Amino acid sequence: MKVAFASPELLSLVRRTNLAEIAEYLPRSLAQNKANVLIFLPFTTDIDAKQFNQLNRIGDLDIKLGDSPPTKVTYWEGQLADLRIILIDHPQAFEKKHPYGDDDGPYPENWWRYALFSKAVLDGLPITDFKPDVIHCLDWTLGLLPVYHKLHYAGRKDHPAGRAGTYMGIHNRAMQGSFEREILPKIGMPHDLFRAIEGIELSGKVNYLKAGAEFATIIGTHLPHRVNQLERYRRGDGLDDSFGRRHKEWVGIQNGVDYRQWDPQTDPLLERNYGSDDETLGGKAKCKVTLQEAHNLDKSARTPIILVLERFDADNGFDILIDAITPLLERNVQLIMMGPGQPEIIERLHMIEQTFPGRCKVIEGYNVHAAHQILAGADALLMPAHNYSTHALAAIAMRYGTPPLCFQNNGLEDTVIDMTQSPKKGNGFTFDKYTTEGVIRGIDTLREAFKHPTEWKTLVHRCLKADFSWDACAKQYIKAYRRVTRRVRGR
Repeated sequence: MKVAFASPELLSLVRRTNLAEIAEYLPRSLAQNKANVLIFLPFTTDIDAKQFNQLNRIGDLDIKLGDSPPTKVTYWEGQLADLRIILIDHPQAFEKKHPYGDDDGPYPENWWRYALFSKAVLDGLPITDFKPDVIHCLDWTLGLLPVYHKLHYAGRKDHPAGRAGTYMGIHNRAMQGSFEREILPKIGMPHDLFRAIEGIELSGKVNYLKAGAEFATIIGTHLPHRVNQLERYRRGDGLDDSFGRRHKEWVGIQNGVDYRQWDPQTDPLLERNYGSDDETLGGKAKCKVTLQEAHNLDKSARTPIILVLERFDADNGFDILIDAITPLLERNVQLIMMGPGQPEIIERLHMIEQTFPGRCKVIEGYNVHAAHQILAGADALLMPAHNYSTHALAAIAMRYGTPPLCFQNNGLEDTVIDMTQSPKKGNGFTFDKYTTEGVIRGIDTLREAFKHPTEWKTLVHRCLKADFSWDACAKQYIKAYRRVTRRVRGR
């Protein structure tokens, strides 16, 4: 399987959003699964050429974009560990600019910059000597690539992209790349594509994310449960109708987690390492004792330590949690809360901490070393927010044998399976009402389960064995890419 990746970011070279992690970890894992991967990246000012052992200029091309004169783009090739990377260089578009904008906000010419990048990726394939099966586009910046591909390259026998299909990965619906219709002739888009149905128009503007969703061979989301429930999860951002029309071309694949940084079997920050082969969970028990000693909590193996690792504000669940803390601490639980937050909430938390010495610990700010130790020593992770855009924290907690408790409709439906609803598959707990009382009932359910050591160890081992790795993720993508090629080649 040959896959061309096009992304505005790459973790080792330029990071502005979480897209950088996806753009690097996924290709690396695909390569480890025997896929042949080539990454295209704009040569922005963030990228230091010295990070490559060698950077070779492989050619220049005049890119024709709409009714403007052709503009010269330079292609550089470099190797970053096991990743082959093509940097697309242009003085005005990329050389002195960041991926999206600067301190003054997004660049007003982003419409032109990423139209040029999309076109340059396709035009540049011949000089890279790479004939992809799939071209993977990441978010709005590459939204025009599937359109250009369908208009000018699909089916051509004289071009490397002729037999390729396109995969449009949508990771952030909030950023859509919306621009005035006057750009149409400047980016080479026919006016008849400026339409809502099967077109690139949304709310009277050219919408790059919608364009990719309408024209890509397959559309991908990192929330699998939403693929077959589009009506339930309508966002009202204008994209719902497009997604609904193309529901047969949707695929959902969760992002992976980098277990190299988060693995209790090898974590040097833990008092004792442990893993799924630790039948008695003695290593995790030792980490719990160490945690209680370090934070002056009462030493009690049978008192569950519940961790909250969030920003202390309403968006992250403290609108319902703050009034639940005192009733919870009056039960047989210990509570550790770590994160930055609003001063008035932090002040109230410290007052509660003073009221319940030995049961409550508040840690202001985020300390990554402490996070490793707390995740290992805690018995459960409380995730109170009403929505999570990534499952990483829940997946990492499970890696440390720390079952999550969360609101049941918060975006983690593909990750957290409620023990009470599915005893044989459950890996955590959920509460069904986003209220203070809902959180308390959820904790009470968790406490009741914790009273049964044998069943609780089964739950912890199930969490330890869960695989949310990038390797598992890559295997799912390879299946999705095969679906792309089948559609393109009629098989």
